[in-house]
Amino acid sequence: MPEAPAGSGPRRRAVLAAALAPLAGAGCSGGGAGGAGNAGEAARTPAPGAPAGPDEALVMVIRHAERPYAGGAGRDAAGEDDPGSLAGRGWRRAERLPRLFPPAPGSSLPRPAAVFAAGGKGAAVPARCRQTVAALATALRTPVRAEFAVGGEAALAQAVLAAPMPVLVCWEHSGIPRLIQALGADQVPGTPATWPDRHDLVWMFTRRQGRWSFRELPQHLLPGDV
Repeated sequence: MPEAPAGSGPRRRAVLAAALAPLAGAGCSGGGAGGAGNAGEAARTPAPGAPAGPDEALVMVIRHAERPYAGGAGRDAAGEDDPGSLAGRGWRRAERLPRLFPPAPGSSLPRPAAVFAAGGKGAAVPARCRQTVAALATALRTPVRAEFAVGGEAALAQAVLAAPMPVLVCWEHSGIPRLIQALGADQVPGTPATWPDRHDLVWMFTRRQGRWSFRELPQHLLPGDV
């Protein structure tokens, strides 16, 4: 839901610079996997918790954690078999996800002010995306917005850009390219055309002065993560 824009002027610019100093040092321009991009261009986004302005945004995208192998069964939150839930490794990743967004300053990933996950209506909707971010949402004390289903990426993109920044989206890998296109970030240099066969990445899209930039970051949460 849109909110009134935060104040402007020198004071707001000072707040933006202080809040995003870690990202400015790393850079967020297009590049290969894990690339730092152009370090000479500072990445500026709205202050944490502020709605995006017409030319400012920071959107982080992750794939849901590991699903069961073909023929295997996942487990729901109660430990019951459920093919639409995470596998054991997926649950371990979900439990450790809050470590990616520590409250202390200096982290390369800012703490999300809003969290979205694939959902929608119907008993057959897989719960993996919501399960992946459940522990993180609890740590952040923010609800998971799961009113959008896979296939509804255009509406999701509108809600994401209207939400307080930064935003984290946990989505099915098949729908992530459509989300990026709906955000208007699909032509950013270095952005892969499809999500790779991995669960241990974060894609960060930063919009500054109406232009998007891209950065890919590893999670490094579990043994075996690249």
